[in-house]
Amino acid sequence: MIILPGVAGKDLCDRHLGVTRRDVLRAGGSAMLGLSLADMLRLQAHAATNSDPKSAVGGKGWGRAKSVVLIYLQGGPSHLDLWDPKDNVPDNVRSVFKAIPTKLPGVNFTENLPQLAQLNDRFTMIRSMSYTPNGLFNHTAAIYQMMTGYTTDKVSPSGQLEPPSPKDFPNFGSQIIRLKPTTQPMLPFVMLPRPLQESNVVGKGGTAGFLGRAYDPYTLYPEGDDMDMTKMERIKVDDLKLRPEVFASRLERRAKLREVIDAQMPEVDKAVADYDLDTYYDKALNLVISGRAREAFNLSSENAETRAMYGKNTFGQSLLLARRLVEAGTRVVEVVWPKVANSDNHSWDHHVGLSDRMKTRSGPMLDTGLSAFIKDMDQRGMLEDTLVVAVGEFGRSPQRGVSTSGNNNSADGRDHWPYCYTAVVAGAGTKRGYVHGKSDKTASAPTDDPVHPGQLLATIYHAVGIAPNTIVYNHLKQPRELVQAEPVQALFA
Repeated sequence: MIILPGVAGKDLCDRHLGVTRRDVLRAGGSAMLGLSLADMLRLQAHAATNSDPKSAVGGKGWGRAKSVVLIYLQGGPSHLDLWDPKDNVPDNVRSVFKAIPTKLPGVNFTENLPQLAQLNDRFTMIRSMSYTPNGLFNHTAAIYQMMTGYTTDKVSPSGQLEPPSPKDFPNFGSQIIRLKPTTQPMLPFVMLPRPLQESNVVGKGGTAGFLGRAYDPYTLYPEGDDMDMTKMERIKVDDLKLRPEVFASRLERRAKLREVIDAQMPEVDKAVADYDLDTYYDKALNLVISGRAREAFNLSSENAETRAMYGKNTFGQSLLLARRLVEAGTRVVEVVWPKVANSDNHSWDHHVGLSDRMKTRSGPMLDTGLSAFIKDMDQRGMLEDTLVVAVGEFGRSPQRGVSTSGNNNSADGRDHWPYCYTAVVAGAGTKRGYVHGKSDKTASAPTDDPVHPGQLLATIYHAVGIAPNTIVYNHLKQPRELVQAEPVQALFA
């Protein structure tokens, strides 16, 4: 049966998304049409260009973000010891760190964040991040929820999950670059400087899952231990370099030869139609020839003052690289905190030794790096169309020394706490100097405007110009929404 697609996206809530998967399957199933994947992609581009602008979902902040930078504070930072300290509470709840004023009257941080305290008139704070755990008290499951908007079917009481699978829900960045592909020869989605990880479960929630590997992030994981603060100096981008004996013109001629061969292989084209091979071959070719990504990775081209401002450590230099990637045209950058959970030293997983570790290690790294990034992005005008989000998978328990997840905690440690924590949002039309929501007197639960991680993801999609309820198809061809939540439009000015 021949069915020609009519109005692009007519069976979706969002017509601006162009040709649907159903349209592709219908056209691909007709030998009489002779449509190759490249033909269909051209149709899709044409449909997107000529879609009805009135069909786009609107509202405050809609489509303001050209790029997204997620600064993922993996491990679960203590909101009480950073940006939501409490007075007049029991000793085992009160932070050991002194509260300090910020640029916003009546809003205090702790002494761990002196630089961010002088910049919080440039960003929004969500002090009411919250969800009720259902097997989500530990890192892996909570990470998966934060990155995909979904929980998995198999969650052990400890929250540990199986390794990444092609059946997984996609990372939000993979969804974005599929629905909003880049228009220039640049890596669309980059994750650095290490994978999402807890114990031996590596990368869960960090892949394209059922979308296919074509939408996986480009992973930039320099060699070296997590405590190696100079590892960003050893970035390797060999796959983005042309060998000296291969000139761009020769590579282009090879591409033309490949096109001739492909023209004689319609059956092969049909067999791999779901993988977008032509599209990604062309993107890879253009990427190598342009050298755009190579130059973005060249941190040595930044002056010494700027590099020092970000902090000469893995986290700070990763944020500097994120700024350079966005400048070069990358759509999504995910900066993962460079120390894995369930570990000591710079980790946010403060079950023991919180006072020393946060004051001398994790606190200064966060304060220096994040404040430099926000200031630099703002001064360059990049916050106009870049959405910045800094968040962990949960917070820490109000009471020190108690167990909430089965872990042992010293009197100077806090356990996992998903009921209330804090996120930071900046740029792309979000409010400046705004505090959304409020925690109760012990920072145990929100008293106003709770925000679920799924709502935060929905807000990211909304800012990029993608309706959160857009339908995607999983590995079983079942329709699924990007996320089952509504954006928090109160965050936008």
